[in-house]
Amino acid sequence: MTTNTNGAAAFQQRTIIALVQDRPGVLARISGLFRRRGFNIASLTVGRSERPGLSRMTFVVEGPPHVVQHVAAQLDRLVEVVEVQDITEKNIVWRELALIKVSAPPENRSEVLELANVFRVNVIDIGAHSLTMEVTGGRNKINSLIELLRRFGIREVIRTGRVATLRGALIEGQEEGAHTLTESVEHFYVPTAGDSGSV
Repeated sequence: MTTNTNGAAAFQQRTIIALVQDRPGVLARISGLFRRRGFNIASLTVGRSERPGLSRMTFVVEGPPHVVQHVAAQLDRLVEVVEVQDITEKNIVWRELALIKVSAPPENRSEVLELANVFRVNVIDIGAHSLTMEVTGGRNKINSLIELLRRFGIREVIRTGRVATLRGALIEGQEEGAHTLTESVEHFYVPTAGDSGSV
């Protein structure tokens, strides 16, 4: 198991995409499998897929490397799981979405709007003393915006988990997600106090 300089054990994160039957109780069965195997779900998103009757789930699971590397194979054994892929080592496109409601009275609203412009986020609601931003991107971008907005007074933050798909092939006959990596995702980390675990 990977350790840091202080000797603390490091977990490994895996990004899993699963196509599942759209039936009641499927999420509970998958969560139960993770719980029994000792996996932690760092993030989870689910929604209808392009195929009627099927939903697509994106999981980021974490745990000891020798355990989480088998998560896709264990998911594949569930009857409700039609298709599953571990895309951790693949070349992927991924995003997270957040809605951030921040205090914005008239005296500092222009500063908040200027910050929104710098981060190229959408302002989707404006009230008398607050506004709500929609931001998409990686974890670091969203975290940075949240930290910069704290001095104005954050009222609410709602975040999705990661959604991901394989990058398209650049060469005819090449598999999707197989070409040279152009963006990296850290899959090993050492949990710290206050770390939400979302990605």
